[in-house]
Amino acid sequence: MRTTLMHGFTLTATAGLALAIVPGLLPGLLPGATEPTAAALREPEPILNLVEGFDDEPDGPLVEITREQEQAVDRGLVWLANHQLKNGAWKADVGFKLNSNYRVTKPEQPHVGVTALAGMAFLAGGHVPGRGEYGDNVDRCLDFVLSCVQEDGYVTYAGTRMYSHAFATLFLAEIYGMTHREDVRSKLQRAVDFIVRCQNDEGGWRYAPLASESDMSIVVCQVLALRAARNIGIRVPKSVIDAALAYVVDSAVSRNESAPSNFGYRSDLGTFRYQKDDHSRSSFPLTAAGVTALHGLGIYSNEMIAKGVEFLEAEVDLQNRHNGPNGHYFFWYGHYYGVQAMYTVGGDHWQRYFTKLRAYLLRQQEVDGRWRNEIGPGDALGTAMACLILEIPYSLLPIFQR
Repeated sequence: MRTTLMHGFTLTATAGLALAIVPGLLPGLLPGATEPTAAALREPEPILNLVEGFDDEPDGPLVEITREQEQAVDRGLVWLANHQLKNGAWKADVGFKLNSNYRVTKPEQPHVGVTALAGMAFLAGGHVPGRGEYGDNVDRCLDFVLSCVQEDGYVTYAGTRMYSHAFATLFLAEIYGMTHREDVRSKLQRAVDFIVRCQNDEGGWRYAPLASESDMSIVVCQVLALRAARNIGIRVPKSVIDAALAYVVDSAVSRNESAPSNFGYRSDLGTFRYQKDDHSRSSFPLTAAGVTALHGLGIYSNEMIAKGVEFLEAEVDLQNRHNGPNGHYFFWYGHYYGVQAMYTVGGDHWQRYFTKLRAYLLRQQEVDGRWRNEIGPGDALGTAMACLILEIPYSLLPIFQR
């Protein structure tokens, strides 16, 4: 393991990963450095191996998978299977986040982002394409997602945007890792290349392709899609990872700041902002996204991650009270990334977080097996994300493994 300083934080990474990611930033940040090192001046390798970065198994107890947890997942998957369309998609409201609300642009449409998440829920439960109880569901899901890949690589349907593109790319990466189908690889590479082309000068991404601004909720989606793709041999330019890392680090709150607190929007040390501007809000979901993005980039930041985890543990009850009862999209994406962050950290942090969240999700499941998402695309999103959260301890998908 190697350490250095970046923007006031101590970063720890495996040799050849984090220090290679941002060589242009290091000379002015290493104590006493005035000139770039020889390593920083070398021509960078064209591809970053994102598989590296997790060589130390987290300490502490593992979480036991309970019978009630498995039954809840099974009921959720039954509900999803029963609501899949003939074309392989799941219907949901296409729209976009507007402050704390969700503006619907096309109601009840086949939704490629929700479909990708539902497909991931089946994969994470051990159901593979073409085989077993849900093999046909996964096959039809894959067919629909592949049909949404445009010539330029953009994965979209009925006006969905970069959230959906990233979830679809992640789904295709996991499918290709299982099947090695050349038709999947070809469209996956196009989808990855589209993410690469859409990265802006800030190093991030926004809701629409080629936007000049960025935000953390979109950045983390693209980072995880790129990592999953690189894990199975898809080319990802190293410069893209360099820039994404710099954006994530710049979005971290490096000092306590006074700002209004509303529904968990905070500026505490260790949180991550919506945008890297000092006046941008931070919150539980954004901090979960920031910590998970760092993990996705192969980074161990002793300070940033420790402070972020501390914040998430302190605020989980507030997150559940404010956003849980109606299944607000803040609740779902906050815990979707929160559970990944805590699982990677491991130990007592993971055990405390997951057992509390699991109990909450088991109470919130409807009799018919679904989970609500009243503010957002709809119940198919809530159900898919709830299943994915509860399936994290199964460790069946590479992207969800330590």
